[in-house]
Amino acid sequence: MQPQHNGRGLGWVGVMAELPLAAVDRIIRKATGIRVSEEAAKVLAEHLEETGLNLSREAAIFAKHANRKTITGADLRLAIKK
Repeated sequence: MQPQHNGRGLGWVGVMAELPLAAVDRIIRKATGIRVSEEAAKVLAEHLEETGLNLSREAAIFAKHANRKTITGADLRLAIKK
């Protein structure tokens, strides 16, 4: 899903808002040492959130297969390896 400006200066359409942009900004600056635009932080936040959702869904499958209602770290590690 590509972010598209909504034209009203109120943010970006299609961007989930779970991850704080300040935290994403710090991740990028830590990795690169250069300034980060708000748009860049939003694009990475969207990608990270989508990746997190997909991994969580995969981990839930592993937990259900083991007859558990709780996703464990092991479930997530298996989902990441998959």
